[in-house]
Amino acid sequence: MNTVEFTRGTNGKPVASAALEETLSHIIGLDGSCFFGYPLIATPEGKFFVDATFLNPDKGVILFDIVEGQDVGAYGERQDDLVNKIESKLRLHKDLMRGRILLPQLHVVTFAPAINDVEGLKEDGYPLANEKNLPALILGLNWENADDEVYRLTTSAVESLSSIRKSRSKREVAKPDSLGAKLKKLEDSIATLDYRQNRAVVETVEGVQRIRGLAGSGKTIVLALKAAYLHTQQPDWRIAVTFNTRSLKGQFKRLINNFCIEQSGEEPDWTKLRILNAWGAPGGVERDGIYYEACRHSGSEFYDFRAASQRFGGNNKAFDGACKSALDIIKKPLEIYDTILVDEAQDFSPSFLQLCYSMLKAPKRLVYAYDELQNLSGTSLPPPEDLFGTDEKGNALVSFAGDQRRDVILQKCYRNSRPVLVTAHALGFGIYRMPPKMVDTGLVQMFEQPSLWEEIGYRVHSGDLSKGAFVSLERTDETSPIFLESHSPIDQLVQIIKFPNEIEQNAWVAREIEKNLAEDELRHDDVIVINPDPVSARERCASIRKILFGRGIQSHLAGVDTDADVFFRSDLGSVTFTGIFRAKGNEAGMVYVINAQDCDGLGAGLSTLRNRLFTAITRSKGWVRVVGFGPGMDALVYEFETLKRNNFKLNMQYPTDEQLSKLRIVHRDLSMHEKQRLEQKKYTAQELTQALESGELNAEDLDAETRARLLQLLGGNK
Repeated sequence: MNTVEFTRGTNGKPVASAALEETLSHIIGLDGSCFFGYPLIATPEGKFFVDATFLNPDKGVILFDIVEGQDVGAYGERQDDLVNKIESKLRLHKDLMRGRILLPQLHVVTFAPAINDVEGLKEDGYPLANEKNLPALILGLNWENADDEVYRLTTSAVESLSSIRKSRSKREVAKPDSLGAKLKKLEDSIATLDYRQNRAVVETVEGVQRIRGLAGSGKTIVLALKAAYLHTQQPDWRIAVTFNTRSLKGQFKRLINNFCIEQSGEEPDWTKLRILNAWGAPGGVERDGIYYEACRHSGSEFYDFRAASQRFGGNNKAFDGACKSALDIIKKPLEIYDTILVDEAQDFSPSFLQLCYSMLKAPKRLVYAYDELQNLSGTSLPPPEDLFGTDEKGNALVSFAGDQRRDVILQKCYRNSRPVLVTAHALGFGIYRMPPKMVDTGLVQMFEQPSLWEEIGYRVHSGDLSKGAFVSLERTDETSPIFLESHSPIDQLVQIIKFPNEIEQNAWVAREIEKNLAEDELRHDDVIVINPDPVSARERCASIRKILFGRGIQSHLAGVDTDADVFFRSDLGSVTFTGIFRAKGNEAGMVYVINAQDCDGLGAGLSTLRNRLFTAITRSKGWVRVVGFGPGMDALVYEFETLKRNNFKLNMQYPTDEQLSKLRIVHRDLSMHEKQRLEQKKYTAQELTQALESGELNAEDLDAETRARLLQLLGGNK
């Protein structure tokens, strides 16, 4: 069976490239990866990109010099040049060398589909092929000392990821079985992109592209590499990268910078490729932001957070109102950028994406990446047809309509092991939560479309994945690679622990961190401590930080003790403490989620609390400890123990449309004012109940219509 995976970059030779793809895809038994217009290589003469590169575990690397038309020119010289350039790139990787010998086998072929008599034009030792003789030529090539590990390392080197994926500083380990040694092995194992990620990086869509994926599926890396690839291919384009979490700025800058240097030998031109905060403010380039820039170009009034909160309301309403206000002024496209890439789109209101769309030149290249369950704002992004509106004839301006190039789903999770990810989903959705009194489901929230579970990499173990039916879901080895969990026992990977009180919780966390650094060979930047409530993070983290300080361990509160754009302090050897918002987009080997009891409760706002817990757990690329105290922890421990008994499968009765509608209402997010009004109404209802019980008020005292309506509503009928 043929499993060649094609990634279509730009090489300026579309007709011959399509012929090559067609020919390779029909060679029986051939597998591997084929990139068009990739990789880019830095040379003394400037940037150089390969017409096509084919990687195969039995044949090695096959480089294609593609000829569009009938003039092959001095193709032998081109082949020599091509091999020399790729060889010099690969020789920089020590793992690919034995002494002075390059381990991967390199072949080169000139492919000229428009030429019939290739034999007559062929030079000795320089293969020339068209569609007829290419299959035999390819099948005749081989790699004498083929090696799976060398092949994996070669793929990583061609993708230019080996240096980009490296951790923030060199990892020194002495014990072969320490947590630090295990983490080093994990980091080395994910130095290649899978086919879907590669396609998302290299393929350029003329128009809007959506990238969906789980936490840890590589969305941020894909966006960073895509921005860098577009910049090296189109240096004159104005490109913007934006996001919600301030601390992502440094990560984006590092990834883009490394990729551009490796690909083109030059640092990016930061005047053309800009990494911008979403909001921004006056005060120079570093403070610039997408919204501020839109206001500056359109002449609309700029609101800072305080002014927007006063005018439009607090929390997420402030930025939404500010963006809508700017959009009202913009009557025609601002055409500031050629491409805008948006990370963490689930945390933005539709108005921000519409603002980005209004700032683009045709053909409106907007790439937005999101994970629905990491949405901490309580609102959901509508489909693109609703999001971007219609033209004068009523046709949707943007529609993906099953186009996999425009709507990329990253199924594989490379950060969280299967037990960690399934735990995050089980607690985030409340799969094993006990139903409250007079309620028929314990679920906190659920995907509107059941099929989304399969799209994010689950499969049906038993039952039926449809509304109202029972279903058991499990992760597969394909979407949750086994090496992510095989390094440690499951009981080590994820622990949920209840303590008698906050003092004992804090003392335990401090002791564990000390052990991580002293015995487990973890570095300071391998550890994150997350307080799910962003408002109380400073106060609730203070005690643990004080204990650590007394033991000579330095720590910092991200965005408070550091600049807003800084999350880790690898230079100082300092453990990161953070609230949930600043934790987003970041990852570490060991994650401690403290005061987790705050993520349980009843009624309004529960879905947001559970999303915070989901997001905190999924920061871990190794081990996670969810700790807390009090009654709220009892529920979380019960849910986790039930999940373990079910062997990390998600067993549930999928809610009906009616139940889904109720979940959205019961657990919706409320503003402080709305919460106060709800509590007031609950209090009034309690007073009414007590008055009826005591006889102070009789049922007959209520008018017949009110009495009938109350009975009807309490009976569950509308």
